[in-house]
Amino acid sequence: MASVTFKDVRKAFGSVEVLHGVSIDIEEGQFVVLVGPSGCGKSTLLRMLAGLEHVTAGEIWIGDRMVNALPPKDRDIAMVFQNYALYPHITVAENMGFSLMLKGVSKAEIAERVRPAAEILGLSHLLDRYPRQLSGGQRQRVAMGRAIVREPQVFLFDEPLSNLDAKLRVSMRTEMKNLHQRLATTTVYVTHDQIEAMTMADKIVVMHDGIVEQMGSPLELYDKPNNLFVAGFIGSPAMNFLTGALAPEDRGRFVTGDRIELPVGDPGRAEAERELIYGVRPESFHLGGDVPMTVEVVEPTGSETHVVAKLGETPVTCVFRERISAGPGEEIRVSIDRESVHLFDAESGERVSV
Repeated sequence: MASVTFKDVRKAFGSVEVLHGVSIDIEEGQFVVLVGPSGCGKSTLLRMLAGLEHVTAGEIWIGDRMVNALPPKDRDIAMVFQNYALYPHITVAENMGFSLMLKGVSKAEIAERVRPAAEILGLSHLLDRYPRQLSGGQRQRVAMGRAIVREPQVFLFDEPLSNLDAKLRVSMRTEMKNLHQRLATTTVYVTHDQIEAMTMADKIVVMHDGIVEQMGSPLELYDKPNNLFVAGFIGSPAMNFLTGALAPEDRGRFVTGDRIELPVGDPGRAEAERELIYGVRPESFHLGGDVPMTVEVVEPTGSETHVVAKLGETPVTCVFRERISAGPGEEIRVSIDRESVHLFDAESGERVSV
């Protein structure tokens, strides 16, 4: 395994610049997820690391080698694509060992390397089948097995679970995390799904419009988002935002545009009476308190109840562990965990609370 470093990497397609100076350090053995909305540049960055896209400016390092000018085959990486990219006319075992065959590795050694990879992925009983005889999840495991047998320094995954149904995605997330814990190979994983990022990553890199908005551990990003974009992107259901200002006589109170007072923990650099955005996560609401809301939709999920309600004129989403009897149009009163409140500057979007 090896470290990966991006140093002020830029990418332009003609006159259109899509990456604006990205710098990321990935340690040996880390599982790093590049996450962001479509068009943010995450897949382009991964393809540049793989050697499938030219680097316009900056440097990409794998271990102690700058790889900007190296062809893909010389970078010692293995990539797993969204569409599996399996050869339909050869068996699972032949697909898994195909790259080794191209390198001239003997059949005996290929078999020796395919066998343990198949065991790790639960594919031993499928080695003689063809891709058309497999389910989507099995095909994805074959694509992962093909990467494993190469024994690369770095694994690259480009939205590998996006073609799977919701239940299978959950189980495959667990399988992939378990696989990384066993192999401890440096992994760079691209997705637009922030749940995948939160559950799988050692380190998340949030990208938006060709720049890195924030990077850190999943809980660092969840608990201390640097700005409105990260706050709204990380977390499901998403964080609620209300516009207003701190009360001039008490910086521990926030007053919305509808004149509703809400509690604040440590306001940090927030100035009284300056327009701010009040961010509160759905699970930070608790039944019983002095904040009135009007219920619009109740969504019981079993272990939790999701409620969409109006706080003044602003729709908010609450997640309660309790089951509630209130229906649409009825009023409920809630309290808010003041220590979990986030304040952002309304103009810049930057975090101002501690």
